Amino acid sequence: MKIPLRSVRSIRSIATVAAPALRLTRAAVSVATAVLIALATLGALLAVAAPAQADTLICEQFGSTTVGGQYVVQNNRWGTSATQCVNATAGGFQVTQADGSVPTNGAPKSYPSIFNGCHYTNCSPGTKLPAQLSGISSAPSSIAFTYVGNAVFDAAYDIWLDPQPKTDGVNRTEIMIWFNHVGAVQPVGAKVGTANVAGRSWDVWTGNNGGNDVISFVAPSPIAGWSFDVKAFTNETVARGMAQNSWYLTSIQAGFEPWQNGAGLAVTSFSSTINLGGGGGGGGGDTPAGCKVTYGTSVWSNGFTANVTVANTGSAAVNGWKVGFTLPSGQAVTSSWNAALSASSGAVVASNLPYNAQIAGNGSQSFGFQGTYSGSFTKPGQFTLNGAACTVA
Repeated sequence: MKIPLRSVRSIRSIATVAAPALRLTRAAVSVATAVLIALATLGALLAVAAPAQADTLICEQFGSTTVGGQYVVQNNRWGTSATQCVNATAGGFQVTQADGSVPTNGAPKSYPSIFNGCHYTNCSPGTKLPAQLSGISSAPSSIAFTYVGNAVFDAAYDIWLDPQPKTDGVNRTEIMIWFNHVGAVQPVGAKVGTANVAGRSWDVWTGNNGGNDVISFVAPSPIAGWSFDVKAFTNETVARGMAQNSWYLTSIQAGFEPWQNGAGLAVTSFSSTINLGGGGGGGGGDTPAGCKVTYGTSVWSNGFTANVTVANTGSAAVNGWKVGFTLPSGQAVTSSWNAALSASSGAVVASNLPYNAQIAGNGSQSFGFQGTYSGSFTKPGQFTLNGAACTVA
């Protein structure tokens, strides 16, 4: 039974006042003393069990608060003048008010989110970000979402990369993981294929929103919660030529992009850890000391073949290789040999097969493919080997 502290104080007062008027036996004194000790102990327990720090309601357009001593929750209402409020909790946040709507063929109205790292000079307490990708050994994270059925939104996990250790402004490349989306909304750009990343299958989209490049990994069905390594997605992005291992991871964010409504959406738990100590090859194998790509083609009306030779210009062997490049618009792969290709158009990653996984020091490996094209034929301009930029012969 819970006894209000006021009642405890009353009982103590009654016992103190009544004591002089009573002739108590030794046993009675002992009993009274035991009762008082028990009540005092109960009072102390009730004081310890007092409510934890209250949740924080944020309605300011770009208002934010620290949660859990290590993350930042932000309202981030950037695309509408309608009211939006989020309730920051110990482990995440809930959208409590999300007025207004914007057209689904344009940008969302906001990005209420929780993050580790730096966002427009707002850095989370004790963060290790920005950190160079090559210096990150792992970046384990977990997330749990609560969804609603009366809103148009995506549940987006954002990973920001830049050639510089930025703490302010827009980064060069944004990785978006779409855990869920409801309504007629889609990522920036166009679908370029599928990929298996961190043990799950994803539809892959690439594009540019006018301020930065975007690569989106879209779940075929909703994911309510997941634990994974962020490095799996940065590695894939590097392998596709949309970042380099010398770039910096500046922030990791999780939240929602609503177009219509959104009240009730919540991140119920979030964690993000950055483990430093060297990230290896990043693209799926060893990082080469240097590399050179020769891209030979045979072209005819609406068709072509490409023979790609990847040279390791360093003295140490490269064990496991991924060659990233982007096919020009209008080109599509119809068949390939000596490598597994991640997509038939757009950003492509060519991965070794079991029999040709090593590129010896000062050695090379070759692969090729056949494809179709429309318009004028051009060659890819840039190539990477396990995330490292290569010279082009």
